[in-house]
Amino acid sequence: MTTTAPPTATVIRNDDEALATARALAAEFAAGAERRDAERLLPTAELDRLSASGLLGITVPAEYGGADVSIATLAEVFRLLAAADPSLAQIPQSHFAYVNVLRAQGMPEQQRFFFAEILAGKRLGNAQSEAGTKHVQDYRTRLTAEPDGGYLLNGTKHYSTGALFAHWVPVLARAEDELLHVAYVPRDAPGLTVVDDWDGMGQRTTASGTVRLDGVRVPAEHVVPHHLTFTGPQLHGAVAQLLHAAIDVGIAGGALAEAAEFVRTRTRPWFEAGVEHATEDPLLVQRFGELAVRLRAAEALLERAAREVDAARADLTDASAAAASIAVATVKAFADPVAVELSAALFEVSGTRSSLASLNLDRHWRNARTHTLHDPSRWKVQHIGRYVLNGTPPPRHGLL
Repeated sequence: MTTTAPPTATVIRNDDEALATARALAAEFAAGAERRDAERLLPTAELDRLSASGLLGITVPAEYGGADVSIATLAEVFRLLAAADPSLAQIPQSHFAYVNVLRAQGMPEQQRFFFAEILAGKRLGNAQSEAGTKHVQDYRTRLTAEPDGGYLLNGTKHYSTGALFAHWVPVLARAEDELLHVAYVPRDAPGLTVVDDWDGMGQRTTASGTVRLDGVRVPAEHVVPHHLTFTGPQLHGAVAQLLHAAIDVGIAGGALAEAAEFVRTRTRPWFEAGVEHATEDPLLVQRFGELAVRLRAAEALLERAAREVDAARADLTDASAAAASIAVATVKAFADPVAVELSAALFEVSGTRSSLASLNLDRHWRNARTHTLHDPSRWKVQHIGRYVLNGTPPPRHGLL
């Protein structure tokens, strides 16, 4: 197997170390988040810090040298990072999803190679979604067998978060039998082009642009049969969606924290309140209390869902996988509107001055509104209802 020169990375050994590292990085990343968003400064240096910290390797199995942290810890890492900078938090979301593909379906030699790459700080990107197809799982990218035993990749991907910054780009493609595979392609492979054409109103620095694949050669040892993931009980979708939910909860927490700081330091009390400071205004106090209740509920649901996924990992059955997926769907359905609500309420509680473009406080709402469009919560509510009312297990796919 080929490789490129690896970054230098710390190897994190346990959950406590992972959380401490995430807290320190979150504080560091928060300092420049507003400027990066305002000027669309891509976080290349910050991602190198993330790689060097060892956080990208925390789900590597222990037998391959990783910490193999709990899913609860992984979700909290994402929540912490998203509260600081949700664009930075979203970039490695696919990294962990495709580490899970290797855990579930990689052959031992593939696992040895790629887990060593990841522990060295290598980043996995994402070339998954496609535009202009019938629906989100209508993949047209083709993986064609070659006489030498390798493959050729051809197609175009969109919303490729992480690909621009990646060392390896996992590409979702269909083989000639229409079965789904993941091809792990070096970022500098001939025929692979990453276009920085992302122009979303929010999550501006995720560089979620286009990947073009024009006759990209892939050796067989870099291809994993992803379709096997969904033939039995699985947690691929639950983990991926849990991380999205953690980003939403982090956005909500970051918005509420910034609103509180703004009111404490800049907002004037309404004259009818008859108080000296905005923090003494009873109606503002009431509203902050209401918003805090919504945030705490989202955080509690996130924690509960992560525990359900950990329980299912320990004893994976159809029933435990279904319970985990429903728990994750629940937090996602609740957290999405909470992130949008709290990031909008920032202006409600802070007053007219908070709307100044120079402050860029609207980034919280733009990020929430953009990220929560990733997949519709209304379908998650449908699956929850069917499960509760009729005992119908949720479908096995990567979005639940």
